Amino acid sequence: MSISATEGVSGQYGSPTTTTSRGVSYTATASEGAQKTTSDKDLFLSLLVAQMRYQDPMNPADSSAFLTQTATFTQVEKLQDVADSSAALLSAQNAFGASGLVGRDVAFIDATTGLETSGSVKGVSFGADGPVLDVNGVEVPLGAVLKVTASGALA
Repeated sequence: MSISATEGVSGQYGSPTTTTSRGVSYTATASEGAQKTTSDKDLFLSLLVAQMRYQDPMNPADSSAFLTQTATFTQVEKLQDVADSSAALLSAQNAFGASGLVGRDVAFIDATTGLETSGSVKGVSFGADGPVLDVNGVEVPLGAVLKVTASGALA
């Protein structure tokens, strides 16, 4: 037995619920970010347990279907782990790249004037939006850098 397509409906107080083909409703309480991933895992397991609990005793579910669903869940979980590791690696690579710019001259578009400006990178800070360069007292996001040269090479 497998759960066929689900349908989203609003609960009594506006909270989202999911209803299976057997009429069993579950309230989705996922929030943003990592909590959503955890809630998705919990929701999947809740659906799987409810599917086993409410199955028709005269027509029990095939055990291979549960094995297939569990294997699929494991694959999705491992793919999420790979994606998280890749994101962490990219973040570290950006941090190391930005750190290597200290003491170099960079050209960038100044957000206040809209003109191309250049200066020497004095330091790097790391915020939620990624590395931010301190170019002669101006905060410049790493993505705004147009050109990098050795110190004193930009005119």
